[in-house]
Amino acid sequence: MVKEKFTDYLIDKKLISKDDLGKALSTQKEKGGSLVELFVKLGIMQESQIISILSEYLSIPPMRVLNLNITKEILDLIPEKLAHNLQAMPIGKIGNSITVAMSDPLNVLAIDDLKKITGCEINPVIAPLSEMKEAIAAHYSRQPLTSLEDIIEGQRPENLEIIREKEGTGEEIGSIDEAPVIKFTNSMLKKAVYERASDILIEPLEKTSRVRFRVDGLLREAETFPKKMHPFVVSRVKVMCNLNIAEHRLPQEGRFRSIISDRNVDFRVSVLPSSMGEKCALRILDKTTALLDLDLLGFEEDVLKQVKEDSLKPHGLILVCGPTGSGKTTTLYATISHIYAPEKNIITVEDPIEYQLKGINQVSINPQINLTFASCLRSILRQDPDIIMIGEIRDFDTADIAIKAALTGHMVLSTLHTTTSPGSVTRLLNMGIEPFLLSSTLIGVLTQRLVRTLCNKCKEEFTMPDAIREKYSIDKQAKLYKAKGCNSCQNAGYKGRTVLCEYLPVGIKIRALVNSSTSEHIIKREARLLGMRTLREDGLIKVVKGITTLEEVLKVTGPDEPLG
Repeated sequence: MVKEKFTDYLIDKKLISKDDLGKALSTQKEKGGSLVELFVKLGIMQESQIISILSEYLSIPPMRVLNLNITKEILDLIPEKLAHNLQAMPIGKIGNSITVAMSDPLNVLAIDDLKKITGCEINPVIAPLSEMKEAIAAHYSRQPLTSLEDIIEGQRPENLEIIREKEGTGEEIGSIDEAPVIKFTNSMLKKAVYERASDILIEPLEKTSRVRFRVDGLLREAETFPKKMHPFVVSRVKVMCNLNIAEHRLPQEGRFRSIISDRNVDFRVSVLPSSMGEKCALRILDKTTALLDLDLLGFEEDVLKQVKEDSLKPHGLILVCGPTGSGKTTTLYATISHIYAPEKNIITVEDPIEYQLKGINQVSINPQINLTFASCLRSILRQDPDIIMIGEIRDFDTADIAIKAALTGHMVLSTLHTTTSPGSVTRLLNMGIEPFLLSSTLIGVLTQRLVRTLCNKCKEEFTMPDAIREKYSIDKQAKLYKAKGCNSCQNAGYKGRTVLCEYLPVGIKIRALVNSSTSEHIIKREARLLGMRTLREDGLIKVVKGITTLEEVLKVTGPDEPLG
């Protein structure tokens, strides 16, 4: 076999040992997968090294596949599902020969399958596995949603596996029936996940309906479809999360979980009646893309160190603040993951639970049965907790219990809707919290925003006018970059988001100001004199580092008052 010859070649070249081969073969027998992939996963060889060796051994060229411009006609030669399964993607065709990028060109069975399906000769080239997965998702997702008109003309729907949780029965996996509307809904969900969307909006307009995706914080139109089909699409979403399809007058909320490309993805659904019909919003909670590690969120080193130290204190209150969609819950989850230990009893109260955390007791509130934040917290304090996470402090009762829990020896983490860190102090005092209680318990306040990050594959350096550099105190020697756009970032120029933050540690001086009910601007001024960076200042650091652009920072931050 070719693989046996290749492994002999590796051993003869002393690139792997017989023990390494035995380990890889044993893992392959147990878990499956190709030897090429396993050599990399097991740390036996580096990906770049094995690409080079394969190219030499097979006399075929390596290929970088992320920035290629591949037409829809070429992509259609190999169905998307097969491309994912075989990790193979067509990149060109000449006559009866298709050039196919593959992470493992030694897989002769995959090449035979491709020959049978396409009826063409297969000319393989080598591509890194790390790039193949991203490239397949990116290129196929750029194809338009399968329109309802095409589906109705007779295309066979592709099933999407849904996982439903039912009381008393655990998880039940079922397959969606085949129907035109279901095909369209499946196509929409898959495309949204592949494009890293955080939300899907299905909106009725006057004469048509539209689907919009929110990617990296910005909404863009993905598809329009006939208005007469709108009720059926919304009903399909309702069925998926067990909502009442006969109710069209009242808002409804639900959730469901689906398997998309071997990934468990949660969808949180809200249906709202409007003058044009029911509007449906789906929040996508993809655990494979969730960053629940403080080190990966984008905090500057000094802030990261301070937050980690404060979160490990035995008791007190830490707040994470910002508007909706600023990443507060993700930061809280990452903090909980940082401080988790088997010997600690950690309980969270959320509305709703977004991600299940291993080893953590999580409670979802339900106002319809009077299970509120305040009522939950009263019971939780009898459960002997060490650390309590509150999804949001919304009223005096919740704030009062949180403060008292922090006073009685618990570490309390929560979120608050304020625009600045000093503003959170004023907000709690306005709720009715006594200043001496707040000053005794508050450890730190982290306020944050999210900005889009430049695509590393296409960002380009540019010269910023000196007047603008001077206005925003940007070093004249600093290299600055602007967004350009390429296939990898879907021509947006940006890919992913990072966090801007201001962290207010409550030390002796700030504690005294809180205790005397000092106004927000005086607390902010004192905090800045003590070294606190504002959101704007933190954003400018990321501009100088080439992470984002000045335009992105100015969109989400306000100007700071001069300290002089």
